[in-house]
This record gives sequence, C-alpha cells and structure tokens, in this order.
Amino acid sequence: MAPAEGSHSEVATGVPGQSATRRVLVVDSNAAEAETLTHGLRRHGHEVAVVGTAAAALGSFEEADIVLLDLELPDLDGLEVCRGIRAACDKPVIAVTSRGAELDRVLGLQAGADDYLVKPYGFRELLARMEAVLRRTQTTAPAVRTVSHGPLEIDPSVRRVLLDGRRIDLTRKEFDLLYLLATNPDTVIPRKRLMLEIWGDSWSRRTVDTHVGTLRSKLGASSWVITVRGVGFQLGHG
Repeated sequence: MAPAEGSHSEVATGVPGQSATRRVLVVDSNAAEAETLTHGLRRHGHEVAVVGTAAAALGSFEEADIVLLDLELPDLDGLEVCRGIRAACDKPVIAVTSRGAELDRVLGLQAGADDYLVKPYGFRELLARMEAVLRRTQTTAPAVRTVSHGPLEIDPSVRRVLLDGRRIDLTRKEFDLLYLLATNPDTVIPRKRLMLEIWGDSWSRRTVDTHVGTLRSKLGASSWVITVRGVGFQLGHG
C-alpha cells in the first residue's frame, strides 16, 4: 500500500501554505499505487510524470524538480537508481518504500536519498517532506566559496572535492558533511547540529556514523574527521 488509510481525506485538505507547483517524477512499478499517488499530487497542482522501471527513471529524472523513488523495481534495485541520479546531479530524491528497517534507511540515505518515507504513509506527511527537502536543497546550499585545507580543496559551486589534485567522488550528504566541517575548521561541530543541518528529520545516530566512516575511507585516512567523544566531529589534517 502507498498512502496510509485515510489519506484520501488528507489529499482533499492539503497542507497549509503549500502552493508552489513542482514537476514530480514518480518511480513505482505498482500501477495502482502510482495512480493513487499521482492523483493526489495533481490535485495539489503538481505536474506528475510516472515511470515503472529503473531504466525509464534514469532516462527522465533530469526534467523533474523532485523524484519520489520506490526501491522495489523490476529491472534494477532502487538504491542503484538513487546512486545513478546522485552521480549525475543534486536532484532531490525521496525514497518511498516498504523497506522500513533501520539498515534499509541507512542504505537509502547513504545511496544519496534526501529523505526516506516508509509505506504506508500519510499523504500530508509526504507533501510536508517534499517541501522540507526542496527548502533544504534550494535555500540552504553552501555559500559559493572554495575552501582549501592543506591538500584538500572543496569547491561548492560544482560540488567538487580534490585531494592532492585527485578528485574524490562523494554523495550529496558526504559532501555536505565535509563542507560543513571544512568551513568551521577550528570548531567541534556537535552531532545534533550535523543531524539537523544535513539530514533534517531523517537521521539516526547510525546514519551519521556511517557517513563519517565512508567519508574517512574515501579521503584515505581516519584523521581527516576527528571524533570528539560526547560532543561531535571536527575536521582534521589527514
């Protein structure tokens, strides 16, 4: 099931203050669920395109403002679709799936999803999460200022990280985490601040630790991100 029981009345009432029209790509192989979701989104003034396969999603996501991605697809796991989108651009992606375990959430966010919503869900919650994700991705982008820290160079204008002149490929969240630490090089960033600024409401302690671990691995040294026990994290010197 997609929206939770009772969501049809929620569709009719909507979310107060939401008025902007968005181009939404719904990626779902279940035709009935996709139709229900599409109907609700269109009633709120959104333009909706629907595809049922990973191949179609990877061929059409560029035209959308936001992607609602079911992870259960017939031709490729949705996590791979998320990684493919994230490798190409910073398009907002919300995973909308029946996979509700904490590990599944971590894997989804680590793959590059901006948010993670488990079926069945309330339609109002989906709308609110869409607007929250769009606000974060459109209005809280880092200031366009290249940061250099020893051999590490971070250019937010193109979301590029170089280490000793070699490009380091990071997911959206890994980049945001590194940039936040790098723009506060002499400061210990509390774990709670990292959670709120980078993940919003979609986080767990394991999510942060997983991203820190992956970031250290990609940078080639655990000393690039220093853990200050009981407080948070600080940028190191590799």
